[in-house]
Amino acid sequence: MKLIEIYNFLDSISPFCTQESWDNSGLLLGNLDDEISKVYLSLDLDENLIKEAEENSLFITHHPLIFKALKDLAGESYPKAFVKEMIKKNLSLIALHTNYDLSHLNAYFVREILGFKRFTQDKFLIFIDVDMSFEMLCEHIKRSLNLEFLKISFCGKQKLKKLAVCTGSGGDFISGLKADCFLSADFKYHQALEALSNDLSLIELGHFESERYFAQSLAKDLQNLPLKAIIKVSKNPFQYF
Repeated sequence: MKLIEIYNFLDSISPFCTQESWDNSGLLLGNLDDEISKVYLSLDLDENLIKEAEENSLFITHHPLIFKALKDLAGESYPKAFVKEMIKKNLSLIALHTNYDLSHLNAYFVREILGFKRFTQDKFLIFIDVDMSFEMLCEHIKRSLNLEFLKISFCGKQKLKKLAVCTGSGGDFISGLKADCFLSADFKYHQALEALSNDLSLIELGHFESERYFAQSLAKDLQNLPLKAIIKVSKNPFQYF
């Protein structure tokens, strides 16, 4: 299957034109006329994934490896070393980032991972009507994500009626957010202060933890294409002690 066919299919289910202006989704490495027989799906790229990949394959990742402008490929700093190694092996790369958050990942996370089947979506935010306590919600999230600890900011409101969810970093949505509790990947200190002043509790999911389901979500849509899609697990840059 040619790379352009895969690119066009991805564009049809999650249009690249819907990405945020600061984003860098799309084809980052490769030639559209290249023939692709094997595809690797991963949240991110790391040295082991590149080393293990077969030549002439395609990586589809959530986070763009090339995000800020590169003025040169000299040296071995990140991400230059990865880019050079991928060029040596003729590995192509497509990133599905904010466009995929909008079209698939947020809803998939809420429905398939957290288990909330009824919700509404407003761009990057998902809203869920609930009737549960804050403590009950925390325990549910720990079980769903297999987490031992949660980082929270609790405003004191124990009874919850409406949740807001955003995979990835959703802290910029706190201002004016109409919900009792906001679940997102990571929050800044002053965002937490703002949330508390607005009577809004926060539950920090972790960036890797909230988006690691990208590959299994996308794999469902690739099942009918005549190629082999392999889910790969990139390493979490953070550990817990």
